[in-house]
Parts: sequence; structure tokens; C-alpha cells
Amino acid sequence: MLRRLAADQPASFAFTPANLEWARGQMTKYPEGRQASAVIPILWRAQEQEGWLTRPAIEEVGRLLGMPYIRVLEVATFYFMFQLEPVGSVAHIQICGTTSCMICGAEDLIRLCKERIAPKPHMLSADGKFSWEEVECLGACTNAPMAQIGKDYYEDLTVESLTRILDQFAAGERPVPGPQNGRYAAEALSGLTSLQEFESGKAQYNASVERAMRVGDGTKRIDGTEVPLTMPWLGKPKVAAKAAEPKPAAKPAEPKAAAKPARAAEPKAAAKTKAPAKAAEPERLTAPRGGKADDLKVIVGIGPKLEAMLHKLGFFHFDQLAAWTKADLEWVDRNLDAFKGRAVRENWVGQARDIVKKSK
Repeated sequence: MLRRLAADQPASFAFTPANLEWARGQMTKYPEGRQASAVIPILWRAQEQEGWLTRPAIEEVGRLLGMPYIRVLEVATFYFMFQLEPVGSVAHIQICGTTSCMICGAEDLIRLCKERIAPKPHMLSADGKFSWEEVECLGACTNAPMAQIGKDYYEDLTVESLTRILDQFAAGERPVPGPQNGRYAAEALSGLTSLQEFESGKAQYNASVERAMRVGDGTKRIDGTEVPLTMPWLGKPKVAAKAAEPKPAAKPAEPKAAAKPARAAEPKAAAKTKAPAKAAEPERLTAPRGGKADDLKVIVGIGPKLEAMLHKLGFFHFDQLAAWTKADLEWVDRNLDAFKGRAVRENWVGQARDIVKKSK
């Protein structure tokens, strides 16, 4: 399916302070230069904040991670969990239309969405509160037909039960997710056939529904202030040290006889101040040797724009790139702006060395 960005886009996007802190925390999961690995969770956070992924949001994630915008766009358009068009301000209904749900009545649910919300998927309802789409299997086949609304699954649906759920959302209520036909979880429709001794002691809801009701963020926009930010991979936050009790003032010592003044020490020569070490830089040129630069675009990952940037930094030849050390790569990374990490990720040094070796 062709997935494009919506034609109408907002002028800008900015993470809330709490969501930005959360995003930066996700980046610390990965080694230096590999922050792009956090692109999916951070894109998801942007969608949770706004409800859908806007072009400014995709570009902001690219800036945050030092990724070319096209790389972020590739991720956003590949995964169907990312909404590239506005969704209903109250709820976006995702009807499963795959085999089990289809033969159990999903087409009737889709017909209801067309009548109740909008005639086509991804269209907003007249009041802007709802939208819908048909999706592939969501893995709740035993409880077909079903729909995902926000983060929650609504299972064992009928036209009547889905109508009631939409009415509840429209009224500002929170419908209870899970099976809608009285079934507790995914047991046989005729009732339990095993573990019957636990029937009397079970909780009101199954574990998934109980957690969904407790967390309560199924269709909420997430600004990062809902729950304390947790980043266990960074360790527990340091607890502020308890203020020390003031010590009682020491009793003044008895005055001693004046000591004989010591001979004044000869003044020492002032120590020479050591100049700060200059940051290591790779060998650079002011112009290509012989007036002709190598075609750096032969290296995978270097396009016309990056080649021009490398020329501006003083790199014109394959042997220059082949000679880069780890410290040199760090210097290059700091000067490649939005392309940070590209040299390591695409192994420019290894590619350049191969080219130099073959040319000898």
C-alpha cells in the first residue's frame, strides 16, 4: 500500500519538556554514534503526543538523532503503526479484517464505521472526534471479530456492542476493553473446560483488561507527565544526601606562646602554565592533489551533498579517509552536522582502504 504524508501539515512540532527528556533517555540505551537505533520509540512518542506523525515531527526526530530526514521518513512510512494523517481527537478505530475476524463479522463492523464515522478510512468524522481504518491481523483470533482502539483491544464485537462503545467514547466515558460478550478472556464460548477450580476466585477482569483499566491511557495523548519517567538502564536516581547536623562549636584553645618567626622562604620561580592540548584533527588539504579530487561518491553512504561537505572540510582523496583513526572519526562526526554516525555506520574507512588497495 502506498503511504504518503498528509497534504496539510502544521507549521512546526516540538516535544513537551517531559517527552524530550524521555526521548533523550531512550538515546542513552545505545553506544555513541548509534543513537539512530532509538528512532522507532521516539517516533512513537511523537505520535502519542500529537495523535499522528506530522512532517515537522519526523524532521524534529531526525534533528534529534542526527539522521537524514529521508531515513526517518523511510521508517515512518514502512510501519503501519505510524499514522501519517490526522486521526480522531477522541478515538481512532482499527478494525481487524483478516481471515478469522472477517468470517466472524468484521465486514459488518466496517460497514458500521462507514455509516457512523466516515465513508472512507482515514477520514475524520464530521465532528473531528473519530476516524477508522481496516488493518491486518492483530493476533486476537480466538476473540474475533475485534478492533484496536488506541492501545486497547475490544474483542468479541458485534454491531450492537461496537455502537455502544462508540457512544461511550462520544460521551467522554471510558469503555471497558477486552471481550464484549461476557467472556472472561479467551476460554471456550461454552465455558471453562479446565482450571474450573479457579473460577470462583478470579478477579473482576483478566490481567490485560485490569492493567488497561489501571493505567487508563488507552486513547490519551501522552505529554510525558502522566507517570514518573523511568530509565532503569541508567540506574536509580541519586537520593539527595541528608543535611549534616551542625557540629557544636569547638572550645577555643588556650593561647600558646608566640613561636619564633620562621625564616622567610625564598620565592620559587612561577611554574609554567601548560598549554591545553589541541584537539586531534585528521590530516586535511586546502585543495585536491594535482587539482583533481577522487570521486568520493563511489563510497556507499556518500552522496553529492556529503561529498561537498567533505571537500569543505579538506578531504578530497580515498587515502585520506583510509587513514582516519578512531579520534579522526570522532572529529569528522562532530563536523558533519545531521550526518553524525554515518561514517562509522557505512564503514567509510574500510571502503576507502579497499579502494586504495585495489588501485595499487
